[in-house]
Amino acid sequence: MTLFLTSSPCVYKHSPATLTEANGFLLRIRSKLPPKPNTLFVASSPADHARTDFYCGDMAGAFLRAGIDVSGWQILDDLTADRARELIAWADFIVLMGGHVPTQNEFFNRIGLKRLLSGYPGVVMGISAGTMNAAATVYAQPEEDGESAPSFRRFYTGLGLTELNICPHYQEVIEKNMTVDGKPIYPDLTAADSMGHTFHIFPDGTYLYRDETEYAIYGECLRMKDGILELLSEDGEHIDLK
Repeated sequence: MTLFLTSSPCVYKHSPATLTEANGFLLRIRSKLPPKPNTLFVASSPADHARTDFYCGDMAGAFLRAGIDVSGWQILDDLTADRARELIAWADFIVLMGGHVPTQNEFFNRIGLKRLLSGYPGVVMGISAGTMNAAATVYAQPEEDGESAPSFRRFYTGLGLTELNICPHYQEVIEKNMTVDGKPIYPDLTAADSMGHTFHIFPDGTYLYRDETEYAIYGECLRMKDGILELLSEDGEHIDLK
């Protein structure tokens, strides 16, 4: 398996969606995909078909505009869950879509995605929630109303594609001073959740890359551990994880 775990593979605030060239992402993923990859989008909200169709079409368009012909693509959601094994065997390229982490996690576990990906030889790309659910133990960063409560479940069993907990969209959270239930996400909620845990924090344009010889983070990366936030790498740099 070749693995790309992104905050987002697209340029921040760009419409229509455009794949980023930051930190060599476009060149690297283009070099790893076949000319016309059979592409499978795995939903984050498997019952919200209109939303899934829109975002998958938007992402397929971004790849096409970047010269990567993903014209052959399908969606794995609750309508096609009974064909999950068949669809994964068909796919050269699997995209774990963004959305609500616990909702997607339940779907991944329900269809046995971890087992189905065992030995998968193609390319897997995570986006936002898809990246977060790729971890062995998933951290569900609070994002919706009510999720700041201590009763909100924050840790789940994930796909085990990486040992790292990745928190995406750092630049957006900071720029917009985003809060949950009036509480700032990083200085309040995530800092508290990091006690005894380590979170790697990505802005858009940063990604984790893993193949048979390399395991690295490319781009700006911060780490929050035991409530302390520190910068590990700048844009244009990389961190060797091997």
